[in-house]
Amino acid sequence: MRVGLVPPARSSELTKHGSLFVTRPSLQHYVASREELEQRSNEVLQMIVRGDLKLRIYKRIRLEDVRQAHLDLEGGRTTGKLLLIP
Repeated sequence: MRVGLVPPARSSELTKHGSLFVTRPSLQHYVASREELEQRSNEVLQMIVRGDLKLRIYKRIRLEDVRQAHLDLEGGRTTGKLLLIP
């Protein structure tokens, strides 16, 4: 699995190969309402509680050391969740 920045792509090159547009889906593309968001979120959280879904925690960082968290993310060094601890 590659980690880190996505290499730049020239949209003019994409059109040469038949791509008509470039998009980046966000959460609003997957849920129709606040109620659906809450339902789906609850389902995921219940999977975690039951142990059906395992979270890989890369590192726990104190909030005052948030700079290190940003450096890890920007440098592509994270391989799981990065938790900020207040």
